[in-house]
Parts: sequence; C-alpha cells; structure tokens
Amino acid sequence: MSKGKKKSNKKKKAPVSKQSPLIILSIPIIILAIYAGLTMKKHEEVKPPEKKGPVPAEYIPIYKAAAKKYDIPWYLLAAHHRVETRFSKMTTMTSPVGAEGPMQFMPCTFVGWKYPSCEGLGKGSIPKVDLEDPSVIKKYGGYGVDANGDGKADPWNLEDAVFSAAKFLSKNGASKGNITQAVYTYNHSERYVKDVLYYADLYKKLY
Repeated sequence: MSKGKKKSNKKKKAPVSKQSPLIILSIPIIILAIYAGLTMKKHEEVKPPEKKGPVPAEYIPIYKAAAKKYDIPWYLLAAHHRVETRFSKMTTMTSPVGAEGPMQFMPCTFVGWKYPSCEGLGKGSIPKVDLEDPSVIKKYGGYGVDANGDGKADPWNLEDAVFSAAKFLSKNGASKGNITQAVYTYNHSERYVKDVLYYADLYKKLY
C-alpha cells in the first residue's frame, strides 16, 4: 500500500456570512411598518363612511331654516334624516307599520291623534286630502307643516317633512335642550336614540 496523506475526518465549517448592518437594522423597521399598516387599516375600517361626505349640501339650508324657526340644532334634523331614510335614498320610504316620507311620520302624528280613525300605532284611515290640509292638521293637533307655502302639508315633500320634524322635536323638549327626550319621543327605541345622537354629534363636529 502506498503511503498517502491521511484524510481528515473533520468537517469543514461553513463560512459565516456577514450580514450587512443595514439589513439587521431594517428588520425592526419593516416589522413596525407592517404593524402600523395593519393598525391603520383596522382604525379606518371602524370610521363611518359618511365622514367622506356626510350631509348632502342641498339639504343643509332646509335643515337650518327649520332649526332656526323651531329653535333646535340643525344637525339634529340631519341626523334624523340620515337614520330614517339615509337622506331619502332608501328604495321605499313607507315602513311596514305605515310611517311615510323622508322623515317617516306616522299619519296620525302628522295630522293629529284626535283625528277620528287614529288609534294603535297611528296609521289610521286618513284620506290624502285631510292628511295634507293645514286646517285639518290644526284642528286635530298634528305636527304637519306647510313649509313651502303651496297650501299643503305633505309628509312626502322634504321641506314640509323636515319642518314638521323640527316642530315635533321642538315641542317635545329639543328647544329646551332635552335632546335625548325629544329623540326618544320621536321613536321609542334606545337604539334609535343612540344612532341619531351619534350622527348629530358627528355632524356637529364636522360642520
């Protein structure tokens, strides 16, 4: 057997790669950036989409005119309109129980609960001619208002409906600062009150 060099049984160690200090420093920055992005996305998701364009500009003068006449905050009327019919953008504006129009008035509330057929939830059996007649509304103590001066108090006309809502809220405490009470009287629901007050506060801050 010829003599040769003895083979070494020791395994060669793999060379240790030297990482750039910039790479090492950038890892925490990348992690923080990802976290910030996730938290920002989460925060944006809980923002109401209405913040981008909450109140249709053409409606604001109507809210303000009604609010001035009945001494209540205009943004409260905007909040009611938003909650009731999404600023009149709902496919139908007649509720299952009979509430009508952009501000969702029950006919008996609009024309007056003393009207002969008014009972129960307030749908009644009221001919349109009586429902829209300011003299009939006055007689039976309703909240309907002829705001545009056309001789009719129409719950389907936005101007009439908003002024009627302002009158209702004012007489039920809003003009004296009892906003929560007035909203609850408008609709006996704690969730409804919470929703309306949320949007009222939002519009107050934005405007």
